[in-house]
Amino acid sequence: MENIKPKYRRILLKLSGEALMGEREFGLDPEMLRSYASELKEIHDLGVEIGIVIGGGNIFRGLEAAAYDIDKVAGDQMGMLATVINSIAFQNSLEALGIQTRLQTAIKMEQIAEAFIRRRAIRHLEKQRIVIFGAGTGNPYFTTDTAAALRAIEIEAEVVIKGTRVDGIYSTDPEKDPNAKFYEEVSYMTVFEQNLRVMDHTAITLCQENRLPIVVFNMNKKGNLKKLILGDKLGSLVNIHQ
Repeated sequence: MENIKPKYRRILLKLSGEALMGEREFGLDPEMLRSYASELKEIHDLGVEIGIVIGGGNIFRGLEAAAYDIDKVAGDQMGMLATVINSIAFQNSLEALGIQTRLQTAIKMEQIAEAFIRRRAIRHLEKQRIVIFGAGTGNPYFTTDTAAALRAIEIEAEVVIKGTRVDGIYSTDPEKDPNAKFYEEVSYMTVFEQNLRVMDHTAITLCQENRLPIVVFNMNKKGNLKKLILGDKLGSLVNIHQ
């Protein structure tokens, strides 16, 4: 383990399912899984305790064309199962690098994963196991952003780190608008007032009420995650003060 003191002791990393697609239209890109797993290993080797929530859009959205007649609850349940598929794939990539992991799900599926139990999750983290939280909150109408905020609060993470493919928070989509304004630091209220695309409003409210900061950064630039953990100013910060 490197003799470097990280800025954060325990984090919750939120990844979108789309991030795992790479350049594909849907599904999983093995190279992206390996790349992200390597980034996680670097900070795990620093002693950082890591929880992860992964979305399911790379799988569920691949089915959307055939899903017009599926109601909201059934669609959300499909999305929850998609997050479990992604979680299993990412767990496998992490363990291929020699990292001990545990997958906990909000829906009971004993043959695949542990049921989410807060105390057990914290114990795993203390033992330097990466804990992946699948199946969202287990309830329809809640996104994986909300699941990430909730799990972060429950495991007493110091920060929610959202990995994206852009450099942080912008006024509009920077991939479509070259004049988009970059925000280095914003308050929770500014996120609401300007409807900034950070996380959904339920997730932001949970973080605001529990004074849990959010950092949004570009996960696709190699080494960025480690730099962020070591205290470099990267991405955008959402907290109480602007």
